This record gives sequence, structure tokens and C-alpha cells, in this order.
Amino acid sequence: KDSQSGQRRCSGMGQRRTGMVGLDDLKGLFQPNECLILYRRQVEAPGSYQQDPWAMTDEEKLQAVPQIHKQGNELYRQGKVQEAASKYYDAIACLKNLQMKEQPGSPDWIELDQKITPLLLNYCQCKLQCEEYYEVLDHCSSILNKYEDNVKAYFKRGKAHAAVWNVAEAQADFAKVLALDPSLRPVVSKELRSLEVRLREKDAEDKIRFKGIFSQ
Repeated sequence: KDSQSGQRRCSGMGQRRTGMVGLDDLKGLFQPNECLILYRRQVEAPGSYQQDPWAMTDEEKLQAVPQIHKQGNELYRQGKVQEAASKYYDAIACLKNLQMKEQPGSPDWIELDQKITPLLLNYCQCKLQCEEYYEVLDHCSSILNKYEDNVKAYFKRGKAHAAVWNVAEAQADFAKVLALDPSLRPVVSKELRSLEVRLREKDAEDKIRFKGIFSQ
């Protein structure tokens, strides 16, 4: 009770019980003796429940990563690219959290980093399909700063460079792919041909656009 005015003060639920909401136009929404019943019903398959990474112990995080990786791969095969990217991100987060507790460059840190790399490449593949090219450039470059012979990182970065018209950079990355793995020549040649076609189309569009400007 308020000793100065004698007014009652109560919680939101108390206001529901008494109808004291303070505003006449809201009183009709509250019935004094109305009961509020909440239901939450969820049925999950055995073994399907998965804790959020922040709630896991270090050991649980390490054990969860292969399962999360598998879930991401399955979602990707189903064409659910955004959902797959989210799974890969969760797995990376688990490993990054563990890696932060290790001395950079130590054997344990390197071991965790080598587990992160394939997950990060899978994540980049999803981002390529989602046309988020600059994120791919950042992540692939971070991988190549540590692992200069990672063919997949060069290839994905080359595709991202090509998509944002970094022609020289794309050609350099694809050349590096061929130097590291000549067996990929058919795949690389296809990407280079696609880039050349896009460049010709862009040049033709630019000529039409500029011709229209100068003819005015």
C-alpha cells in the first residue's frame, strides 16, 4: 500500500485479478476472476534434443561437433542452404570457443583449427549459393593466410572474386588451383569460360548504355 495516498499497487497478474489497469478503455480486456492457463506440448524423437552451444560443457561441445556437421551436410543435400549454413556456424562456434582457451599456435590450438577449416569451407559454399560473396572472400582469405595450399579455399575465393568482377584476382586464384591440383583443369576451365562470357556480355551492355548517353 502507498502510505501517502492509500492506493493499492500490484503486479500485472494482480491487475488482471482486480481489473485495476488504470485505463478505462482496457478494463474490458480483463475479467477479475478469469483463469489463465498456459499449454506447451512438444514431442521429440529420442536423441534428437540438442543443447545450445552456450549451454554445453567443453566435452559436450567437442562431442556435438560431428553430429552438427552431419546435420549440416544433410540439410545441404536437401537444398536447405540457409539452414545448413546455420548448422555449420554452430559447429564452428563450438570449436572456436574451445580454441580461445588454447595458446595460439599450440598443438591443441592447431588441432582445433584443422577441424574448423572444413566446416568453414562448407559454410563458404553455402554463402556462395546465397550470393554473399564478400563474406566468402573474407573467410577464404583467412584460411589461406594459415594454409597456403588449400585448394578449396582458392577455388571458392576465385568464384567469389569472379562474381564481384575482380577479374585479375579470380584468374590468379584459379591459376593457383591448377598449380596445386592439375586434375581440376576441367572444372577451372569451365569457371574461366563462364567468366569470359559474362565479361563479353557486360562489355556489350556497357557499349549500348554509353552509346545512349553520348547520342543524347
